[in-house]
Amino acid sequence: MEEAKGLVKHVLLAKFKDGTPPDKIEELIRGYANLVSLIDPMKSFHWGTDVSVENLHEGFTHVFESTFESVEGIAEYIAHPAHVEFANVFLAALDKVIVIDYKPTQVKV
Repeated sequence: MEEAKGLVKHVLLAKFKDGTPPDKIEELIRGYANLVSLIDPMKSFHWGTDVSVENLHEGFTHVFESTFESVEGIAEYIAHPAHVEFANVFLAALDKVIVIDYKPTQVKV
């Protein structure tokens, strides 16, 4: 197994507040995706909704994954005014949130 050089993933699991309209959720997702064009250390953004048949999501419905070149890049992203402004709006729409940053480890077979 080999840890990816420098690469860091930022994963956010979200449960939106009950009653949040789907169009509001779509607007928030577009705002999140737009951060890639505003914050240089943020290299990519992916998102999706839970499709698991195991039903172990504990109410979390959405996953958001961003890629950074370093832990320092995540710190720069977190402090960036565009992120701060967006996070205030985004987090206000959430009932529950989990954030995990990790360096991916590649398994070679």
